[in-house]
Amino acid sequence: MGSLKPQSEGNREGNLTVVMNRYYRWIFLVLLLASNPLRAALTIEITQGMEGAIPVAVVPFGWSGNTAAAPENLAAIISADLNRSGRIETLPDRDLIAHPTEGAQLQFQNWRMVKVDNLVIGKVTGNADGTFTVQFELYDVFRGKQLIGSSFPTSREELRQVAHHISDLIYEKLTGEKGAFNTQIAYVTTSGSSKNKSYTLLVADSDGYNPQTILTSNQPLMSPSWSPDGRQIAYVSFEKKLAEIYIQEVASGSRRKLAAFKGINGAPAWSPNGRQLALTLSRDGNPEIYIMDVSSGTLRRLTNGSAIDTEPVWTPDASSIIFTSDRGGSAQLYRVPVGGGKAQRLTFEGKYNAGADVSPDGRKIAMVHGNNGNYRIAVLDLDSRLLRILTDGPLDESPSFSPNGSMIIYATRAGNREVLSAVSVDGRFRQRLSLQAGNVREPVWSPFDN
Repeated sequence: MGSLKPQSEGNREGNLTVVMNRYYRWIFLVLLLASNPLRAALTIEITQGMEGAIPVAVVPFGWSGNTAAAPENLAAIISADLNRSGRIETLPDRDLIAHPTEGAQLQFQNWRMVKVDNLVIGKVTGNADGTFTVQFELYDVFRGKQLIGSSFPTSREELRQVAHHISDLIYEKLTGEKGAFNTQIAYVTTSGSSKNKSYTLLVADSDGYNPQTILTSNQPLMSPSWSPDGRQIAYVSFEKKLAEIYIQEVASGSRRKLAAFKGINGAPAWSPNGRQLALTLSRDGNPEIYIMDVSSGTLRRLTNGSAIDTEPVWTPDASSIIFTSDRGGSAQLYRVPVGGGKAQRLTFEGKYNAGADVSPDGRKIAMVHGNNGNYRIAVLDLDSRLLRILTDGPLDESPSFSPNGSMIIYATRAGNREVLSAVSVDGRFRQRLSLQAGNVREPVWSPFDN
């Protein structure tokens, strides 16, 4: 267990620099980056495939309407979604042997020859009132049997969302795990020169499309955190040259300041019921973990000592807060009951473990694991206490679980640029999300759409 005894001022200053990496190290790094105008959307590149992925053919959807083609290529969206999961691999369009759009046109023996286990077909109909109807069916090729099928009335603006929903249904049917394609990510981008830098907090679909600006500032923005219902984001803004915590409605843009105390106001994290925030404050002189009631602003101090306590995150059952502390002499993860009490040290392997995120089932913790100057994403299994390193570094940070717990998105470097990457929880599948120009970091995955 980590000691709670006071440390020398020299050691505490060094540890402050390490433990508060989400604030001061982040600012230092982004000010050094040369950047260019930003492209609106993130692009995704699969950098490491997964052996044993389920082979699926997604046939281009049929189209019936008064234009030459449907407004969106739903089959391409679905195919890209399924490939991004790492669990499913779709057949390239050039290898498709036919283009059926309904079950009566299927000849299963032919599809068995191209060695796909499952087949997705569908069609889009443009209605006279400007709406659309999307139909899809999923088949088991070897049994010649329909597994699922459905029809969705929708608008032009929601066609991509329908495609993501279909991807979720297919993924869940084939893997037994809920899909997370119809979700969003929040992230921060930077643009401009080091003397005239602009920071933007955005929300986009999980595939990088439809970016929506939450806030733009000429001062750093960081630590976005989704409310459990996905309707609000809490974040830290330096727009008044001091760290302040805001919560903002995603749909309306309405926001209010939640914390602007003297010193550090940082690392907001929503409680599972959305009524409270855990946060780091140094209002009493030392960085400590507090719990704030969102509606009233009432504060309750959770940790109390000479150590630096920061980066809180709730367990899904709301019983505990996991946080980073230097109370043992280096940055490590600890757990403390929400009602207060003695903190339990969780990490012992490595000189640096910080920036925790807890899996939706509460059984794993993702973190930044540091050794010998390399910072990589690792996962701790709370049952076995086995620590698995998932990434290569050297500067990986800000891990965030997907709402189904299958993937972790994080910030990293690619050459001289800052990009986002995602890795499967077992480390077997990786993808990179980057802007065509510019830098992106501080990712956080939204909850499921409620």
